[in-house]
Amino acid sequence: MSVAAPPRRTARPRGGIIEERPLRHPDTSSPEVMGRRGWWLVVLNFLLPGSAQVLAGSRRLGRFGLAATIVMWLIALLTVLTGLLWRPLLLTAATNWFVLLIVQAVIAFYAVLWIVLTADTLRLVKLVRAGTLARVGVPLLAILLAVASTSAAVWTFDRVNSVRETLSTVFGASGPSVPPSDGYYNILMLGADSGEGRDSMRFDSISVVSVNAETGATTITGVPRDMGHFPFAEGPMKDLYPDVHEGRIDPTCGWSSGINQLRTEVEVCRDGDALYPDAVRDGSAPGVEATKDAVEGILGITIPYYVFIDMKGFADLVDALGGVDINVIERLPKGGGPQYEGQSAEDWAEGWIEAGQQHMDGDTAQWYARSRYTTSDFDRMRRQRELQEAILAQMTPQNVLDRFTEIADAGQVLVQTDIPADLLPFLADIAMKAKEQPLTTIELTPANGIEEASPDFALARQMVQDALHPPTPSPTPEG
Repeated sequence: MSVAAPPRRTARPRGGIIEERPLRHPDTSSPEVMGRRGWWLVVLNFLLPGSAQVLAGSRRLGRFGLAATIVMWLIALLTVLTGLLWRPLLLTAATNWFVLLIVQAVIAFYAVLWIVLTADTLRLVKLVRAGTLARVGVPLLAILLAVASTSAAVWTFDRVNSVRETLSTVFGASGPSVPPSDGYYNILMLGADSGEGRDSMRFDSISVVSVNAETGATTITGVPRDMGHFPFAEGPMKDLYPDVHEGRIDPTCGWSSGINQLRTEVEVCRDGDALYPDAVRDGSAPGVEATKDAVEGILGITIPYYVFIDMKGFADLVDALGGVDINVIERLPKGGGPQYEGQSAEDWAEGWIEAGQQHMDGDTAQWYARSRYTTSDFDRMRRQRELQEAILAQMTPQNVLDRFTEIADAGQVLVQTDIPADLLPFLADIAMKAKEQPLTTIELTPANGIEEASPDFALARQMVQDALHPPTPSPTPEG
């Protein structure tokens, strides 16, 4: 729709001085003039809120609206410059719940201001004196523009609110921040089903994400969930098992020597709160802390933080991201396994994940990570690492922005962690650098020389050190 040029100025004597202000003092007897004036006031109100009032209404309200508009654009410009020049400062503000609360209040203020200015602009138009087309078109245009402005404000308000709620839910309790260890932040990743049967829950997936504190280079080390007879790092479990972890056969409450049995031992069969009295206060759990000590003993690195991934929440996250792309090597069954001895997978499978390139939804991805029948635990470890890489690949800025609310909502039920909130800006900055770095994976499996029955822990530690701190090649002498 084209907008006609503003009406020609008309002279009007006032106090002996000729004023030429057609928008403020129009020829009200001309429907054509009043119609053109209405179109211009509505468009000006949208392009520069407050300008319509300065030109044709309450100058005080107009100046307030213009000042607020200028401040809004200055804030936007300052935010962009901060992101370009001082990204850590912007990330610090973006992960502070109080700053986000202020941002929400500012957004709500501008939404209300736009509605007030639009309503006042329609009052200034004086539709009863405009032509028929303007009487219908001007208010319709004003409403559409107001809806566009307030919808943008509501959209932004909702996303800021999702960030604030996620931060308070996921990072509400944590221990103190610690510096990187040997240049890396090592985070224990645990996966399990936290739904029914939580008392006997065991960690189905155990891995460590090591992120270089300077470059963002990331290494993921997978630990077999049934690895047994492992040493502990210094701590209460080391006091119980000076050499290696041992199982106990007990009809009332027993456990094997496998690492995924630690939660049962510490939280069900022992007094976990006595072993790790600060765990719950710091946003962790005794079983998690025992697993940290075990993985530290196996890999020879310091692990200050953990992230627990609930498998149901994992499926929700995959759905929130729009699915993941995986190249399936072998046909896999969905389902909990045979109900009777001698059943084949064809008898009990609820469905199948076919071999080949697949775009998986959350439910399929969950079974791809968890399927244990017709395959081995080492194959499961490989598939879990494939899914981790696929999810990271889907975490593009555009995809996260488009699906932000769904991802944030999934994160609230997906993740439990003891990562402190004040470390988030630094980790977010590293995560952006990590997108530009190759991802390295280490699997402690027989294929890599780590036998399940008698693991070579010295070899495992050497593999990790070689990946995190590769030796610098010696220069070749000239000649």
